[in-house]
Parts: sequence; structure tokens; C-alpha cells
Amino acid sequence: MNWYRENRWLGNFLIAFAAATLLAIWFLFHAKGVFAGALTEFNTASTERSRLEHINPFPNDENFRKTQAALDDYGVALNKLKDELRAQVIPATPLAPNEFQTCLRQAIVSTTEKARASRVKVPDNFHLGFDEFTTTLPSTAAAPLLGQELAQVELVLGFLIDAHVDGITAVKRVLASPLETSGAPAAAKRPSAAGKAAPPLVECAIVDLSFTAEPAALRKVLNQIANSEHQFFVLRTLYVRNEQLNGPSREQSAGGGKAAEATGTAAASALKFIVGNEHVEATARIEMLRFAF
Repeated sequence: MNWYRENRWLGNFLIAFAAATLLAIWFLFHAKGVFAGALTEFNTASTERSRLEHINPFPNDENFRKTQAALDDYGVALNKLKDELRAQVIPATPLAPNEFQTCLRQAIVSTTEKARASRVKVPDNFHLGFDEFTTTLPSTAAAPLLGQELAQVELVLGFLIDAHVDGITAVKRVLASPLETSGAPAAAKRPSAAGKAAPPLVECAIVDLSFTAEPAALRKVLNQIANSEHQFFVLRTLYVRNEQLNGPSREQSAGGGKAAEATGTAAASALKFIVGNEHVEATARIEMLRFAF
């Protein structure tokens, strides 16, 4: 004790050093224990991972049966949907180039006669949008698809004529298939990544129609296109323009009202509606789908 009193600073230093040493030893053993626990957990997880990687898993019998039943039901529903979609598309039948040209001429004659009988005006030299094929034969590969497209266009024009539109202004096909310009298959013309791109399941032919009609006839045409059971149509765009861009003047409306009041019942039969008798000019782009399944 005399030594500690005589060397107080050194004594305090030795006591602090001893305490720090004991504390460091405790932390060392504690860290070693934590490391050993973590290492054991890691080794266990690594062993389990290795075991799972090398085993051949097999599903539970009950779950396997449920999954197989679900896949079978899905396949049945998918095939049913495909059949329903195929039933809503005019089929493409084998057709030689000269046979297509004959079908085109017959379709032109029948459509023109039907339009004349229904008093629907058609343009001069009306070729249903197939003007280039009236004098030129298509390629052998393109003839079946062109025959299908001809039947689709003829069906749409039939809707217009049955609705008694005023007149068909223009019919223009949008050339979307390279088959019309060469005999190579369409799939061979498409660039593909690494040559493994699958062909599209849905393709379409496109036609632009312009016609004039009463609003009621226009509504009937749109309903027939949307509800067609023989061909799947998509009305992509529709532009409607009123032929009467300017409404009646206020003086005309007021004059008509005063005349009706003056003449009484007799004038009631000669009423002139301000709106409702207009005719419209419509331009529509219609996609005629075909399914490759």
C-alpha cells in the first residue's frame, strides 16, 4: 500500500491496463463465439443448398394431378377459343392467279349490279380497290390471300349497299403483304433475331372506305361491321364530316316559326326541321383479320 501511495500514477495506470486487458479478452471470446455460430449457420445453409441442387425433385401426386387437370382444362378452353376465332374469318382457299382474276371480275359485276339496284352510287371504273389486278395477274403465292381479301372487301361493301348509303366515294386497299409484289412467303421477308422469331399469330388486310350516307345508314353500317359473324373486323379509325358545315341562320328559323303560327294546322304539315336531315361523309380504315393458328 505504501508503494501505491508513493507511485499513485503508476498504480492507476496498471489498474486501468489490467481492466482494459480483461475487457479486450472478453470481447475476443465473444467475437469468437459469434463467428463460430455464424460459420456453423453458413455451413448448414451451404450443405442444404448443395443438397437441393443435386436432388431430382418430384411433385406431390395430388398437386401433380391438380396441375395436370388445370393444364388440360386450359388446353380445351384455348382450342375452343381458336375454333371460335377461325369461324369468324373467311377462309383462304387455294386459288390460281387466273382464277383470282375471274373471281375479281365476277365480284365487280355483282357488286355494281347490287349497288345499282339499291340506288347506291359507285365511282366510275369501280374495281373494289383491286385496280392493278384487272389487267395483271398476281403471283401464285399471293392469289389465295388476295382471294380471301376480295371476299372480305365484298362483304364490307355489301354492308354499305344493304344500309342504302347515298354513295361509295372510294375504296383503297393498303398493301400490307409483300406477297403481292413477289412470290416469296411473307415469313421469309421478315428480319428475325438469330433467325428464330416466330411468325405472327394475327395478320390483317387493311382497306380505306369513303362514302356518304344518312346518319341512320352510317350507324347501321357500323353495327353490321362490329357484329359480323362471318369475318372479324377492326374499325381502326373513323372520320365523319357533315355535308352542311353551316347551320341555318337565325332569320330563317324565326321566319319559319312565325309562318307556322300564322297558318295554324296547315303549316304544321310543312314544318322544316333545323337539324336531323343532314347527310355525312365518312372515311373509315378497317382491318380484316386472319389468324395463323
